[in-house]
Amino acid sequence: MASDDKATTEKVNDTNQAGRHIKKVQAEHPIVNTKAKLSPYFTIAAAAFGLVSDGYQNSLMTMGNVVFKTLYPKEYTPAVSTRVSNALLVGAIIGQITVGLICDRIGRKAALVLTTLLIVIGATIGTAAHGAHGSVTGLFWCLTFARGITGVGVGGEYPASSTSASEAANEKMIKHRGPVFIMVTNFVLSFGGPLAVSTFLIVLSAAGENHLQAVWRICFGVGVLLPLTVFYFRMRMLSSDLYRKGAIKRRVPYGLTIRRYWRSLIGTCGAWFLYDFVTFPNGVFSGTIISSVIKNGNIKSTAEWQLLLGAIALPGVFVGAFLCNKLGRRNTMMLGFSGFLVIGLIIGLSYDRIIKIIPLFVIFYGLMQSFGNLGPGDMLGLVSAESFATPVRGTCYGLSAAIGKTGAALGTQAFTPIQNNLGKRWTFIIAALCGISGILVTYFFVPDMTGIDLAEEDAAFMRYLAENGWEGEVGEDDDRALVSDSGEKPISMTEEGESDPGHLVV
Repeated sequence: MASDDKATTEKVNDTNQAGRHIKKVQAEHPIVNTKAKLSPYFTIAAAAFGLVSDGYQNSLMTMGNVVFKTLYPKEYTPAVSTRVSNALLVGAIIGQITVGLICDRIGRKAALVLTTLLIVIGATIGTAAHGAHGSVTGLFWCLTFARGITGVGVGGEYPASSTSASEAANEKMIKHRGPVFIMVTNFVLSFGGPLAVSTFLIVLSAAGENHLQAVWRICFGVGVLLPLTVFYFRMRMLSSDLYRKGAIKRRVPYGLTIRRYWRSLIGTCGAWFLYDFVTFPNGVFSGTIISSVIKNGNIKSTAEWQLLLGAIALPGVFVGAFLCNKLGRRNTMMLGFSGFLVIGLIIGLSYDRIIKIIPLFVIFYGLMQSFGNLGPGDMLGLVSAESFATPVRGTCYGLSAAIGKTGAALGTQAFTPIQNNLGKRWTFIIAALCGISGILVTYFFVPDMTGIDLAEEDAAFMRYLAENGWEGEVGEDDDRALVSDSGEKPISMTEEGESDPGHLVV
C-alpha cells in the first residue's frame, strides 16, 4: 500500500510539473493559445458548412426523381426509384453507427475528415454514373452504388459534426448552446433542400428542358464542391476540451453505458424513428406528390412549387431555436409533433378537396414540415448531443440517428405501397398517428438538459463508472486520468511525467 501511495504521489507531482511546463510553452508560443481560442468557432462553422452538403444530398433526389421519371418513364419504375432513394439511407445508417464509434474511439477530427472524403468520392461517382454499353439499368445500379457511398459520409456527418458543434458551443456559450447548435445543424440541413431545388432551377433555366441529362449531372456535381469547402479547416481543427479530458479509447464500458442511458436511448431512438418515418419520404417524394397534384405542370413548374414548399418549412427552424431555451427541449419537441398530428389530420381528412386548391395544399404541406423542423427536427440532434456523456456521445448519437434513418428507409419503402393500396390521403393520416406517438415517447423518455453544462454529466458519468467497478484511462495525451473502483476522484497522469507541447494541436 505504501508503495502504491508513493507511486500515486510521484504521478501527481509529475503532472503538476507537466502542467507548469505546458503553461510555460503556451506563454512562449502564443500562436498555440490563439489556435485554441479560435478552434471552437471554426469547429462550429465547419459543422455548418459540412451539414449543408448533407441537406443538399438528402434533397438531391427530390427533383432527381422527377427528371429520371421524365427521361426514362419505362425503366424508372417505383421499385428502381425506391432503390436509388433508399441507397443513401442504407449508407447513412452504416455511416452513423460506424463514424459514431470512430468519433469516440479515435477522435472527432478523424471522423470529420473521413466523412468529407466519402461524400466527395460518392458524389463524384454519382456525377459520372453510366451503365455498361449505355445500359439504363446499369446507370441506375451505378447511381445506387454512388448514393450508398455518399450516404455513409452523409450519415457519418451527423455524429461527427453534431458532437463537435455541441462540445464547442458548450465551451464558449453554454447559455446559448441550444440555439447555436440548431442554427449550425438543423438550419443548414433544412436549407440544403431549397438550395438543391434552387440549384436545379438555375441549371434548368440555363440548359433548358431538352438537356435534362446535363441538368441532373451538373446538380450532382455541385454536391462534390460543397464538402470540399470545409476540408482544409477540418484538417487543421483541434479537439474540444471536453473530448480531450473525457475520451475513453480502450475498454469502453458499453454495458454500463446502456444501464445508465437506456431510458434516454429509447427516447432519442424512438422519437427519431417516428420523425424520419414521416419526414424523409415526404421530402424525397414531395416533388412527385406536387407534380401529381398540379396534373399537367412541367418540370420547372413542379420545381417552383417545390421551392415554395421548402421555403415555408424553414421558419420552423428559427421558431424552434427561439423556443428551445424558453420552453425547454422536451416541450418544444412535443409541440412540433403536435403539428404533425393536427395538420396531418387536416390534409388527410380533406385531401380530395384541398388538392383542388394547389396554393392551399402546398401551404399546409409546408406547415406540416415546418412544425417538424420546429420540434423534432431541431430538438432531436440537440437532445442526442446533450443526453450522453462525452466518452460515449458519438456512439449514442450515431445509434439514435441510425435508428432514425431506419425509420426513413422503412417510410420510403412503404410510401408508394401506402399510396397505391390505401390512397394518398393515408400518407398524411399516418403522419398524424406518428405525431401522437412522438408526443408520448418524448414525454416519457426524452431527458431535458436545457441550460445544463455538459461537463456536469461527464463528471456524474465518471463517478458512476467508478462506483460500478470500472477501471481505465480517460482523456487524450496530457489530459489523461485514471478511474479506479475506489470511488475517489480520477488521478491525473502523463506518460513518464513529460508533456509534449505538440499534443496541444491535433
